Amino acid sequence: MQKDAEKLKRLVSDTLGKIVSNVEQVIVGKREAIELALCALLCKGHVLIEDMPGVGKTSLVSAVAKSFSCSFQRIQFTPDILPSDITGFSMYNQKSGEFEYKPGAIMAQIILADEINRTSPKTQSSLLEAMEEQQVTVDGNTYDLPRPFLVFATQNPIEYLGTYPLPEAQLDRFFMRISLGYPSAAEESALLTRFKEENPLETLKPVSTDKALVAMQALVEQVYVDQRINEYIVSIVRQTREDADIVLGASPRATLALFRAAQAWAMYNDRTYVLPDDAVKMAEPILGHRLVLTQEAKSKQLTATEVIARIISRIEVP
Repeated sequence: MQKDAEKLKRLVSDTLGKIVSNVEQVIVGKREAIELALCALLCKGHVLIEDMPGVGKTSLVSAVAKSFSCSFQRIQFTPDILPSDITGFSMYNQKSGEFEYKPGAIMAQIILADEINRTSPKTQSSLLEAMEEQQVTVDGNTYDLPRPFLVFATQNPIEYLGTYPLPEAQLDRFFMRISLGYPSAAEESALLTRFKEENPLETLKPVSTDKALVAMQALVEQVYVDQRINEYIVSIVRQTREDADIVLGASPRATLALFRAAQAWAMYNDRTYVLPDDAVKMAEPILGHRLVLTQEAKSKQLTATEVIARIISRIEVP
């Protein structure tokens, strides 16, 4: 039994390593962002990628989908896109005399909601049921989405023209927020070399399957978490609701997300148990986008990252 467990552990570790290396053929120098995105996948969590245009957000999602051989659909969010374009609609069939469901763009395993904050709040909200319940309801009928189902949404900074800030309810449904950032000079030079002849994304081969991803998602939930780690995670989240610089703290959904992310990070690092450092590592990606700072904190140019770091520093590590 123990030998089987060790064999499975090595298999998972080998698969995750292959996925990261495969995506790195397309995304240069952003290993941490790739690792975080992979952890979100293992937790069945949706990801918000917030960054400047042109840094590789779309390429990252496409490479991840190809690596797992998942069905992929890109939805370009524009001001004129309608909810029915996403969820689908009913059309009357004159031959059968009945209404038939015409699937929308949401019917894929990995969805790229590109520039999600360029469309109206009404269209943004059409994703809420899909993200939370993994289903869509059209004209009173419910349709299940494929498994695994994960949404990657890219977002330009809200200071850009033509952007709508995402409502707190929708931000809370994103498991994690990550950022790629600009590459260093050496990374940008390597990028030119790699893309000299052709786009590596076009020739990228799968290294795993969607079924393997589902199996690994189930394994994450078996990673051991001590009661003291549970209390540590709860303390971190509860402090966000009591801090003087925060108007809106993290929700219980965030507590569960931090718990699950710590399990995934432990598994990614070849451990069957969670350490306090796992929770600390995942705190900012999980909690940062869920916090609303006071105007006074913003005037001091404080960031959610700095506030989370301060909160963690004053909590006793178990």
